[in-house]
Amino acid sequence: MPHPDGLPDLFLDRSLGRIKVPDLLRAAGLRLTTLAEHYGMPEDEDIADEEWLELSSSQDWVVFMKDARIRYNRRERDVVTAHSVRCFCLSSQQLNAADMASRYLDNIDAITQACQEPGPFIYAVHKNRIERLPLGTDA
Repeated sequence: MPHPDGLPDLFLDRSLGRIKVPDLLRAAGLRLTTLAEHYGMPEDEDIADEEWLELSSSQDWVVFMKDARIRYNRRERDVVTAHSVRCFCLSSQQLNAADMASRYLDNIDAITQACQEPGPFIYAVHKNRIERLPLGTDA
């Protein structure tokens, strides 16, 4: 499968890992950059979420990440909102790399469709659907 028309290039947060998930998504034809590839290692471990979120917006990248806690952190949520970041997070934190990649790939048409709308947004990626989440308040 080639990278879908209408889907911007992807930026993967470190929470998805440096190797297995990116390799599986690339093998399926998706174009992406990981946090480690962009910033280098071990520097990637010290990059603040606010920095890479703003970067992803400036590059017109769509963010794939593991969880949606970012929407409860005021500074991170403010960056998502101010820079119209488009994010997709997994609804389950207990998945192995193959299952994480499958969740994204199984929903790639819905993700591509959601990306036709401007950000900011955060979607939860479930097994068979995506769900737009409210940008939360501080936890």
